[in-house]
Amino acid sequence: MRQLFKDYEVRQYVVQVVFSVTFAFSCTMFELIIFEILGLLNSSSRYFHWKLNLCVILLVLVFVVPFYIGYFVVSNIRLLHRQRLLFACVVWLTFMYFFWKLGDPFPILSPKHGILSIEQLISRVGVIGVTLMALLSGFGAVNCPYTYMSYFLRNVTEADIQALERRLLQTMDMIVSKKKR
Repeated sequence: MRQLFKDYEVRQYVVQVVFSVTFAFSCTMFELIIFEILGLLNSSSRYFHWKLNLCVILLVLVFVVPFYIGYFVVSNIRLLHRQRLLFACVVWLTFMYFFWKLGDPFPILSPKHGILSIEQLISRVGVIGVTLMALLSGFGAVNCPYTYMSYFLRNVTEADIQALERRLLQTMDMIVSKKKR
């Protein structure tokens, strides 16, 4: 583990373990998709491992990562240092409330599934994840050109305008002459 994270800037062991577990199970899910396409392994084995991977990755994404982020934020506040576990639980419960409320407007509820079923968690993670990715993509699509625009901006002189007007007139004359033929 030390060799893997030797150039990694975060030195907390728990962060490294959570990242490794999330990455490993994500890769395993990708592997299981490939196994399904190729027909490798027994179908019951693939199904069992798919359910196991799904449960573990949902546990990590919905419960472990938000709790540890809350714990890490609270532990950096000096006033709350003694009761950091309690405040981390409060932060995590606040996250869970908003996580659940953000999914309410979407038609993902099913009466046959329980409140903390795999289907409920996957649908909320999916809806919220796709929404966040769309927001980040839109922000990047607007921010990137705006940021790099200064590299391409230059003062436009009267000579530049006249040269482009001449080229436009030449192009229009060429089009007219080709149409006459």
